[in-house]
Amino acid sequence: MDAFDVIIIGAGPGGLAAARILARAGKRVALVENRSWGGTCLNRGCVPTKLLLGAVHPLSVMDDLARGNILHGSEHVNFAALREKVRTFVSGTRKALAIELISLGVHLFKGTAYCLSPTRVRITERDAHSFTIEGSHMILACGSRTSTYPDLTPDGRIILGSTTILQQRVIPESLIIAGGGTIGVEMADFFMHMGTRVIIAEAAPQLAPTEDSDIAMQLRMHLEKRGVICLTGVRAVSLVPDKNRENAVLTLADGARYMAQKGLIASGRMPNTEELGAENAGCALNRRGFITTDYYLRSSETTWAIGDVNGKILLAHAATHQGEYVARSILGLESAPYEPGPCPSCFHGSQEIMRVGMTEREATALSNNVTISKAHFASNVIAQATGNPYGFVKVVWRGDKMAGIAAIGANVSQLTLSAQLLLIGQYHSSKLDSLIVAHPTLDETLVAAIRAKRTPSRV
Repeated sequence: MDAFDVIIIGAGPGGLAAARILARAGKRVALVENRSWGGTCLNRGCVPTKLLLGAVHPLSVMDDLARGNILHGSEHVNFAALREKVRTFVSGTRKALAIELISLGVHLFKGTAYCLSPTRVRITERDAHSFTIEGSHMILACGSRTSTYPDLTPDGRIILGSTTILQQRVIPESLIIAGGGTIGVEMADFFMHMGTRVIIAEAAPQLAPTEDSDIAMQLRMHLEKRGVICLTGVRAVSLVPDKNRENAVLTLADGARYMAQKGLIASGRMPNTEELGAENAGCALNRRGFITTDYYLRSSETTWAIGDVNGKILLAHAATHQGEYVARSILGLESAPYEPGPCPSCFHGSQEIMRVGMTEREATALSNNVTISKAHFASNVIAQATGNPYGFVKVVWRGDKMAGIAAIGANVSQLTLSAQLLLIGQYHSSKLDSLIVAHPTLDETLVAAIRAKRTPSRV
């Protein structure tokens, strides 16, 4: 039986980050992956979707400038060429990852992992051959997948999931999206620019349920102005093929029915723990199947759980940060509880959302002394230059301390790091005077929002 210092199950951002640090420190590392190196992020998530959105971004700019009678003309996206670009980039990056890991001395195993004990893992390869490896420590980084419910389950042909939607060779004439979170909104943005008639349904009272209502309202206005039908506040009972299996039919709890050529289930994520055997490794699962951890991301004496599988923050960069922390913990370089600080989140597309720290809703749940300051992009030269000066930056205050910074508008994801550093360093009032802000940039509106008059929260 092969023995290792650390067994890592899952080669997504978290598992890769941990493997690199541990291997460079001289540890003998086994990395087990049942699909593709890079995990969901590289192969079926962040990377391919952003390549798609990047291709239609010029169309968005052209549309915005055309509305002001500034630019005339039309462009066409070669979808076959775009698909090939995505395939080439993803496969090339995947190969580069494998080469890098092997050069670092990481032992790569392709197969399905099953925990037999806190130190032993059975690996079953695609040809059903299985073998067992042993490790002193184990890191569970096996990620998540699209949530499924009765009558809300992808069939891979008419009703698609976040993976199969990226495998389509033909742009559908119409698309119903069940779920108005990050995946649903980003896919709506891409397909509306490709000429698809899009309906997006979200059970919560607003799109982008994790964000504040003013952010969500601006997002909805943007999408509806471009022809997207937004249905909120009514639960989707089913999204299934019609009886001829030619179209997707959405039925809402209020009885309303909608039909489109394709349907997309984008209503949340569920952990990949059903066939992991995590309990055999001493781990406990909550009622949704996520692995529970302590303040050190430990799930048992010898096991850690990182990334989506622990259910804390389902974002690739959060998984990377957790993987790095756990690797340092195993090396004895960390002894304090895991403290990530304010984790940034983004919606990408023609109208982006950026947030670091608390929403206004979260802040008011903790304190009565919450105020808000805002600055709009209407007076920002860079926003005006691209024809999309809509949106704003919003700062949430608890007393005299910034608790969160959010923005909605074109290209606001570029403000993420600036907002994070300003928030962590509490750069406001006289402390902000030490910074020189470049002109013209979107950063000017970020700083203006911090300096703006504060008004009491009405949430």
